[in-house]
Amino acid sequence: MRDLVVAGGGPVGLAAALHAARAGLDVSVREPRQGPVDKACGEGLMPGALAELEALSVDPTGHRLDGIRYLDGSGTQAEATFRFGPGRGVRRTTLHAALSEPLAVAGVDVDARPVRSVRDEGDHLLVDGEATRYLVAADGLHSPVRRLLGLEVAAGGRRRFGLRRHVEQAPWAPYVEVHWAAGAEAYVTPVAGDLIGVAVLTDAGTGFEEALEGFTVLRERLTGPRSKVMGAGPLRQRARRRVAGRVLLVGDAAGYVDALTGEGIAIGLAQARAAVACVVADTPARYEEQARRIGRQHELMTHALLMATARPPVRRRLVATAARAPWLFSAAVNQLARPIEVPA
Repeated sequence: MRDLVVAGGGPVGLAAALHAARAGLDVSVREPRQGPVDKACGEGLMPGALAELEALSVDPTGHRLDGIRYLDGSGTQAEATFRFGPGRGVRRTTLHAALSEPLAVAGVDVDARPVRSVRDEGDHLLVDGEATRYLVAADGLHSPVRRLLGLEVAAGGRRRFGLRRHVEQAPWAPYVEVHWAAGAEAYVTPVAGDLIGVAVLTDAGTGFEEALEGFTVLRERLTGPRSKVMGAGPLRQRARRRVAGRVLLVGDAAGYVDALTGEGIAIGLAQARAAVACVVADTPARYEEQARRIGRQHELMTHALLMATARPPVRRRLVATAARAPWLFSAAVNQLARPIEVPA
């Protein structure tokens, strides 16, 4: 009988499998997508995410990030420098490859079959008829495992989507720039010396170029050739719970609020670490509270920012307010950027 099956071969799933292999577990990954898996995301790794990768001896190449910069259409800007060391802009495909290499060295099998059935047998699971002690679901925003187990909960409120493309030109600043417009935000992340990623968060039905019309300053700065647009969403997802017997949900599969504060990878990696520790200790129920506490501050701050910026007067004044209170802006950024402690 296998110790663990990980559903999903994105960065969080690969990290979970790597933690498991290094803990001496017999683990396999189920991922039907071939090669380095790309995704529409901001591609900025905060210091907390880099700390999680460092613990796995994973060091992906990318572009140094010194902090976060907010800008509005009037030219007002606010900056916050990371206090816990730099972050890094990393192509999603580069991150995937950096995690795949040590997993291959560890001899972990990556199976191209998706997970289609899960049956709880009490002291083990049958995943597509094959026995395993545990299943970690790291299969993304629209997690098939979450849906298969009846853990999906309808998410109300605003339906937001992410759109991303790359632009071939040199970065102009070592920051993740967040440009604010009336109905959207644009994230500019340096990922190499000659490449930047531009991700736009906007409402359903808005195309990338249409959304970009609201960012006058940014639109004029983007001069290089552009890649195709990738999309993801709706971003808001909810899970009834994160543990169902011997199944543990991690990363986006465990629920997601919005990409507004940019800490999704760090939280997913910390949850993967916590989930595997619970599998090793044979205490899966502990993971529910651990996962909740890992993501609680991020969720509260994201909810608060989403609610506040849904009001046009607040949205218009946001960057100016941050510029007038740099200590408060810095404190908020660094609360989200710091390394994540997994509660006992």
